[in-house]
Amino acid sequence: MRQLISLLTLSLLFLAGPLYAEDLEIEAFYGHYAGTADAQVSGEADLRQLTVGIEPKDDNFEVSWGTRVKRDDLTLKEHTYRILFRKTRRGAVYASAMRMNVFGKHIPLDPLAGDPFVWARIHNKTLTVYALMITNEGSYDMQTYDRTLRDDGDMDLAYTRILDGKISKEVTARLHRLPE
Repeated sequence: MRQLISLLTLSLLFLAGPLYAEDLEIEAFYGHYAGTADAQVSGEADLRQLTVGIEPKDDNFEVSWGTRVKRDDLTLKEHTYRILFRKTRRGAVYASAMRMNVFGKHIPLDPLAGDPFVWARIHNKTLTVYALMITNEGSYDMQTYDRTLRDDGDMDLAYTRILDGKISKEVTARLHRLPE
């Protein structure tokens, strides 16, 4: 009986093996991506042009992204960001390195000083960048960028902004990998 239970347990573990997805390494995300997205802001759709770049920088990596929106008055609103991330002792969790301390080491910004606290992680096929800000009123502004690699090499983007517990903005898009 004990052998039957052991055999059954091994069989279940063998069958469950393919269900477990390994976390990708950061190198799988390296490249440049572009696409368009519909954003939901205050119930109105907004068409946005998006770019993302993920590149190695020494032993670290850098994520850059940009958003371009044409306003109703036909002016353009553009935002670009660039953040360096470094490895931590926690495996697939990466610390932002947005400024240098007095010893020349890259460190995160200070959220209590009004700066964003940013970190990243890789889970399965998704590189997530989190940005937490503490508002002047003491509540929080949490932005999450999920960048998931597709089997065809493109990337799905899901952006969510939560202000004090309420979703204020959501953006989803498929970004195409640009040729090198």
